[in-house]
Amino acid sequence: MKENMLFAWIASWLALVGQLIFFMGVALVTGDWRYMMWSFMISIIVGIPSIMGTYKRNQQLKAYKK
Repeated sequence: MKENMLFAWIASWLALVGQLIFFMGVALVTGDWRYMMWSFMISIIVGIPSIMGTYKRNQQLKAYKK
């Protein structure tokens, strides 16, 4: 079964940046910047390990192909 690394990268970046951008918009509309603070913490907690895991798996696949 072929792994779709493009989808994994998109999901990882959306977990890190997409969520932050969405809640920045919510904070701008509502004027309550606590949305931004909480989303930043969650984005970092979820996004960084996701990107690291995707990168590590991508490296494994590249080594396997050689």
